[in-house]
Amino acid sequence: MAPSGASLAGLMTKEVMPSDGPVLELGPGTGAFTRALLSRGVDEADLTLVESGPDFARLLQRRYPRARVLCLDAARLGRDPLFAEPIVGAAVSGLPLLSMSPRKTMGILSGTFAYLRPGGALYQFTYGWHCPVPRAILDRLGLRAERIGRTFNNLPPASVYRITKPWPLGDERTDIGSVSPPASDPSREGGLIPGTGFGGMQGS
Repeated sequence: MAPSGASLAGLMTKEVMPSDGPVLELGPGTGAFTRALLSRGVDEADLTLVESGPDFARLLQRRYPRARVLCLDAARLGRDPLFAEPIVGAAVSGLPLLSMSPRKTMGILSGTFAYLRPGGALYQFTYGWHCPVPRAILDRLGLRAERIGRTFNNLPPASVYRITKPWPLGDERTDIGSVSPPASDPSREGGLIPGTGFGGMQGS
C-alpha cells in the first residue's frame, strides 16, 4: 500500500487548528499527516505520535525531535496512560481499521476518546466506501461518524470521517475507556511509558 499523498493529508487535517493541541496521531508511519499538521500551524511540541513500528518510531523521533514519539500499539492506549486528563483536542488516525478485528478497533477508539476533551474529534481515513468503524461499535461507545470529504487524487481514492462523541450541555466528561488517569501527567515528565521500548521517546 502506498504512503498517503498530499491530497489525503490535507483532507485529514483541514479541520485541525493550532488551538486543538495537544494533538494525538495514531500510526503516523513516515509522517505524511504529521507534516500536514505542522503546516496547519500545530506546534511540534504539541504532537504525540503513537507508532507501533520501531523503525518508523526512530525515524519520526529524528524528523520531529520536539514531538513526543511513543513506540506503542494503539490498541493499548487504554492500558498505558498518556495524559493525566482528557486534554487532547484532535486525534488523527492513519491506522488500517478495516483490516483489524472489532475488538482491536474498540480498544483503539475507547482509548482515544479517553483522552479527547469535550468537542474533540478523531479523524479516520478509509479506502472503502463506508465508515471503517462498524455501526455496532459506534453505538456501543456513543459515537457519531460523519464523512467530511473524499479525494480521488490519492491512490487509491480515500474518504475521511470525523468521529465525535456528543456531550450533553453541562455534563461532566466521563472516561469511556479503561484508563485510570494518574495523579501526575507522564506527558510532561518524560518518564518511561510501559511497553514503548524507547523510554517514552520524549522529545526535548
